[in-house]
Amino acid sequence: MTSPRSLVRRAALGVTAVTAALVLAACGSDGGSSDTGSGTQPSAPTGAEDTAGAHNDQDVDFAQGMIPHHQQALQMARMARSQASSAEVEDLASRIEKAQDPEIRTMSGWLEAWGEDVPSGMPGMGHGGHGDDSSGMPGMMGTEDMAQLMEASGHDFDTMFLTMMIEHHEGAVEMATTEKDEGQYGPAKKLADDIITAQTAEIEEMNKLLGKS
Repeated sequence: MTSPRSLVRRAALGVTAVTAALVLAACGSDGGSSDTGSGTQPSAPTGAEDTAGAHNDQDVDFAQGMIPHHQQALQMARMARSQASSAEVEDLASRIEKAQDPEIRTMSGWLEAWGEDVPSGMPGMGHGGHGDDSSGMPGMMGTEDMAQLMEASGHDFDTMFLTMMIEHHEGAVEMATTEKDEGQYGPAKKLADDIITAQTAEIEEMNKLLGKS
């Protein structure tokens, strides 16, 4: 016959076992909830995926066209370092270079993210007057224009540089306006708006400088 003391001992052991089971179950439940929560959180999309899925053909055309357009502007601006006679022309050329060089890198990054070709240099240019080139981009200078600018110096360079850069800027504004109207990629449309604002102001500045010549 079982003694009262044995019954008490068994009851105490039973309570301890149940309590331990409940504690383990609670711990397992907490861990499960944590794992489930981390497993169901949506993964953040990568920047490349966002970029690749948010553009259209016009955005590609804008970047592929504006890169060589900017590259020619930089070539012209760098000539001013040693060929310009006016401090105002030198300052303008420096500002053009500082603004457009980073924009080239930005647009190159977009094209790489989109899996599109990045222009490695200026397209083949024609041999006519201002803006006559085989690329069809507005405002691009022809080979003869660039050769004449390279040979000019002093006051002649200043006048030629300003005249050519005004036309070059007008072409960029035209290209940027098309991007604003027809593009889809937000950063490209924002850059287009910035180009319109900055280069329109520079056109006005250059016209005033020509008036002083």
